[in-house]
Amino acid sequence: MRPTLITLGEPAGIGADCVILAHQAQAELFENIRIVAPPLWLSQRAQTLGTHTLIQEVFSLSEKPHHASPLHCWNPLSEAQQHEPFVPLVGKPSSQTAAAVVACIEAAAQACMCGEAAGLVTGPIEKAILRDSGFDFPGHTEFLAHLGGHYLEKKCDIVMMLASNDLRVALLTTHMAISDVPKSLSIEQTLRCIQIVHHDLRTRFGISQPRLGMCGLNPHAGEQGHFGREEIEILMPAVLQARQEAIEISDPLPADTLFSAQMRDQFDAIVCCYHDQALIPIKALSFGNAVNVTLGLPFIRTSVDHGTALDRAGSGKVSYSSLVEAIKLAHRMHQNSHYLYDL
Repeated sequence: MRPTLITLGEPAGIGADCVILAHQAQAELFENIRIVAPPLWLSQRAQTLGTHTLIQEVFSLSEKPHHASPLHCWNPLSEAQQHEPFVPLVGKPSSQTAAAVVACIEAAAQACMCGEAAGLVTGPIEKAILRDSGFDFPGHTEFLAHLGGHYLEKKCDIVMMLASNDLRVALLTTHMAISDVPKSLSIEQTLRCIQIVHHDLRTRFGISQPRLGMCGLNPHAGEQGHFGREEIEILMPAVLQARQEAIEISDPLPADTLFSAQMRDQFDAIVCCYHDQALIPIKALSFGNAVNVTLGLPFIRTSVDHGTALDRAGSGKVSYSSLVEAIKLAHRMHQNSHYLYDL
């Protein structure tokens, strides 16, 4: 049985705290999990937290651990990187770990794409530190899309989805100013997002006939063009093309009613036009229990829905619920997956 991998992200942040505390509370959840990191990053944090966490290093992903209860750590770094790996001070990121952080993420993604691992759960990174050290990507997700593109030998289109037991939301645009959103929308991009969401709900979430809701950009979904024409000129044409592909999706609907309990329960996922349109309702409903999922990759990737929380690292006073949910969702997605990625 292939293991699920977890990358810690920024070693000075709460990624290691969440892993150690979650393992203490639910050790059985980690029986077929490998933490992709130098063991010293975990053992030092366990010491800071005052826990008696046993960490066992494995030297290949196919290696069967000697014991089920410890945290199993796979260190993919080169010999040069592994020699006395630098351990940053708790809560104080250092450029000295940047190369190792990126190498762990890349090794984990490659292991998933090569069929050695079932999926990847990622901890939060400190983007500024990585960028200052030459990391040429806006964030985690774009780097994984780049790796996926190399594997597929074509552009890897991705969609950010937040998922919880109450709601799933997919984003047409992510981190940009509100003023830039309207000009960033297009029929082609909207249709591609709809296709990816539909495809992955079927093949990774086990939903045979996904029902998608399309959220309008403007108040009242544009009020027939009086409050904006994006619904008429961009969103609706994409919806009509999607329906020609047998995708079940609503007309663009007003956000102020679409997220009501009666409306949202009609859909398996809602496609949203911009960041806060999606994240406000899901965090209001499921704060701490939502999972960030990257759709469109040639492997399963879930992530926690929080940042590095440097000020809380090492305190023991952090919530690990999002990590637990991310692990559980990665497992469910693996159980539902039955295809080679060909979208």
